[in-house]
Amino acid sequence: MRFQDAAKDARAVTYAAIQAEPVVAQAGGLLADASAAQRVMARAVMNGETLEPDGWRIMFPSLFGEPVEATDQERSEAILAVSLAIADRGDQVRNQLRGALVEELTAVLLARRVGASDVRRERRVLFDGVRAEIHPYDVTVERSGAAEAYDCKWGARGINADVLYQLDDARTNAAAEEEEALRVALVVFDAELSCQVRLERQTAPHDHTRLVSLETLTSLSG
Repeated sequence: MRFQDAAKDARAVTYAAIQAEPVVAQAGGLLADASAAQRVMARAVMNGETLEPDGWRIMFPSLFGEPVEATDQERSEAILAVSLAIADRGDQVRNQLRGALVEELTAVLLARRVGASDVRRERRVLFDGVRAEIHPYDVTVERSGAAEAYDCKWGARGINADVLYQLDDARTNAAAEEEEALRVALVVFDAELSCQVRLERQTAPHDHTRLVSLETLTSLSG
């Protein structure tokens, strides 16, 4: 089993520019240390329903004002500001930024557990004698004997048969062809209940695919 950079096609070049936008790294860094409630707020704000900050402060009173400690309130304000910056983009760009954010957040949290040098982005997993998949994995942990592959989604609607088959095929090929363990997981920046409902409708194999939802993101860091 070996890893390879994704092909530098037009899609990859365009998406690399999205990934490099400063707002992605800023949001990822803030949300890595956020509480569950702050992450829920960020998701709601980034959906773009309203750009009025006072409205969001009213909707999430437990994050702003008394008796919230000053440091927590400051983080909530910073998360609100960066979430509004993403929400205030056109639909297509906003969707791309949100997808890149989930990947960034996943990479930041994984790096806390395994070290940044072992975490890579946009990589293909190759096996001898097995036709290579064109689609790269969003985030990988590349350690001998303890590799991991992650597909990242903004919402539960991104869970589909293609994604589940790709993850499970990689896991089974690693075991059958290489006699190596490959942990595979789906990271979704959405409520676990929504993800589970979506998964129950899928016939593609997913019993061995870990689900990391909005509530359990911190588990990526160990």
